[in-house]
Amino acid sequence: MTQERISAEIADLHEAYLKEGVERHHAARDFAPYRSSALRHPHQPLVAVDDPEAAELTGPVFGVTDVTALDADLTRQHQGQPLGERITVTGRVLDRAGRPVRGQLVEVWQANASGRYLHQRDDHPAPLDPNFTGVGRCLTDDEGRYAFTTVRPGAYPWRNHRNAWRPAHIHFSLFGTAFAQRLITQMYFPGDPLFPYDPIFNSVLDERARQRMIAAYDHDLSVPEWSLGYRWDIVLDGPSATWMES
Repeated sequence: MTQERISAEIADLHEAYLKEGVERHHAARDFAPYRSSALRHPHQPLVAVDDPEAAELTGPVFGVTDVTALDADLTRQHQGQPLGERITVTGRVLDRAGRPVRGQLVEVWQANASGRYLHQRDDHPAPLDPNFTGVGRCLTDDEGRYAFTTVRPGAYPWRNHRNAWRPAHIHFSLFGTAFAQRLITQMYFPGDPLFPYDPIFNSVLDERARQRMIAAYDHDLSVPEWSLGYRWDIVLDGPSATWMES
């Protein structure tokens, strides 16, 4: 499958969406250009849970230790400094009315500066970084703010089609008051030339929703001689909600 074919499919779906004239806040679960979505999305009706509290008691928990300040700095988790462009990513987690969501557990994971994940299934022939694991977490403060220090991830190839590359991105996971309220999304970087070619980014058909997944460079957040700053707010619901993966 060529990039030309994938791009044509994306263009056709975007055109059909505009003609339909119905705003969608979520991507289709079986977005055809994103090949594996046809195999991975649920085909059966949702299963009703008789006792929701029992599901919470037996489900996963946040972790065995408290969240510490070191968890939010992905550049200080090893003996040496990781390679790559150091960045600060911060923003606020808000509800549909613009109110801060306090005490929210925010987790991130990402590829290193070479576009490689520290994962046994990632066989991309790019170097691993012994000083970068690529995972972090923090809790939002009273104003709903979160902040991470990390390195800008690299683009990487994936096997959706011939010469497929993912734009640089950071995965975000947010928890509400319980594990079953977990939401997952991706943050992208402004001006990435891979945006038009990526089926995952373009599975969000609404242009305004796609733009809400892109962080803004904020020079006031940049730390002199240390890191570049990016701001990215996350809205959990409502018409301005950040797109979340199903």
